[in-house]
Amino acid sequence: MIVKNTEFIKSATRPAHYPEGNLPEIAFAGRSNVGKSSLVNVLVNRKNLVRTSSTPGRTQLINFFQVNDDFMLVDLPGYGYAKVPLAVKKDWRPMMETYLAKRRNLRGVVLILDIRRVPNDDDLQMLAWLRAYSIAPIIVVTKCDKLSKNERARQTAVISATLGVDKQDLTFFSALNKEGKDAVWARIDAALAPAACEPGEFAEEAAPVSD
Repeated sequence: MIVKNTEFIKSATRPAHYPEGNLPEIAFAGRSNVGKSSLVNVLVNRKNLVRTSSTPGRTQLINFFQVNDDFMLVDLPGYGYAKVPLAVKKDWRPMMETYLAKRRNLRGVVLILDIRRVPNDDDLQMLAWLRAYSIAPIIVVTKCDKLSKNERARQTAVISATLGVDKQDLTFFSALNKEGKDAVWARIDAALAPAACEPGEFAEEAAPVSD
């Protein structure tokens, strides 16, 4: 995809405040400090479209950006930061699950993982939500420049085994050298293609994910 324009539309916490319209949406989710902001900025060729907060985990809004006139890029709050107040954590779960379950425009979610970390319970919960609501996961492993070739191979095996996915389901990315940018866009384009499943097709039938 050739990105000509990316425009911030609005922030929201509940469905009544989501943008109106029928543009398909691709959401981005991941743990705090996983490199989500850097990934988004590289994809849309902007330096600071999405800014990294000085206090990780404190931005608890769903942010909507329109890319060209083609689709909506949705920046979901980073999760899993240990110092986030308990009240914020309690608000995060229903806000996130409501968006994933009810947003019929949603075509896919880019689930972002740091190659240096083993996926934790929060990552597995997010993947479980996506599977429960029949949302296509686009798994992107960031910060690949931080490891040697051998370390990268070892971590790839650990991540794929922990998630229960094939290694080919992982797309590798580096904000430093732009590795994987085209591959990430290829997966986003595939999720947006008319032949892809209709957004929210199974959302109303999916059972809530248990704790």
